[in-house]
Amino acid sequence: MTHQVVGYPSFETNYEMIRLFHEKGIRLVELQLPFSEPIADGPVFLKANQQALAAGVTVEQCMAFAARVTADFPDIAFLFMTYYNIVFRYGEEAFVRKCAQLGIAGLIVPDAYPEESGGLMNACTANGVDFVLLATPYTPESRLAWLAERTSGFLYCAARKGVTGAKTEFGGGTDEFLARARKAARTPLAVGFGIQNGDDLAYLRGKCDIAIIGTQMLLELERNGLDGMGRFLEELQSGAI
Repeated sequence: MTHQVVGYPSFETNYEMIRLFHEKGIRLVELQLPFSEPIADGPVFLKANQQALAAGVTVEQCMAFAARVTADFPDIAFLFMTYYNIVFRYGEEAFVRKCAQLGIAGLIVPDAYPEESGGLMNACTANGVDFVLLATPYTPESRLAWLAERTSGFLYCAARKGVTGAKTEFGGGTDEFLARARKAARTPLAVGFGIQNGDDLAYLRGKCDIAIIGTQMLLELERNGLDGMGRFLEELQSGAI
């Protein structure tokens, strides 16, 4: 699963990135609605969120972009990733209904704690939109089972504590965490936070179902443009196969 901060560096670049994802066979894409305090995100995404907002990107513009890409790339499942303040200000029911109308497959809202999000989760269920919950290697056994029972679409396994972007050293701790998650889960497992290259994907092959790459992809775009992104995706695929 890949990631786009909608409106950064521009909507057209977002679109060309998604076109490239489609050409390379990627089937899951997170569309992040920019927010001023993205507390789960590291400095690369923080900058992208803030610059998108400074350029005047609005929620409605992001919704219009989502309508465009869901129509143009129907074989990609798009998810919205955002923070709860945006959902709250829009209105939970109205936001989820809009997601369903747009063809958005799921929501990832890291600061919508599931114990306090019954209304949002029920709205997702009623409208056929997955509500994805997160677990970490530090999640106790009982809570992991609780989250695995309530997540929809997949269980997002953050490979380490902290924020997105920093390199994760995969090893025995990762294996143990994913084995626990696999035992508890009734959905596919997705792993994110710190996946950077084909070697990381090769390590995770057989241990999870979805690898989530965001920060490294944005850095690659900033350094080498769309041509570099194509080469980067090919290198990733060499690890995924």
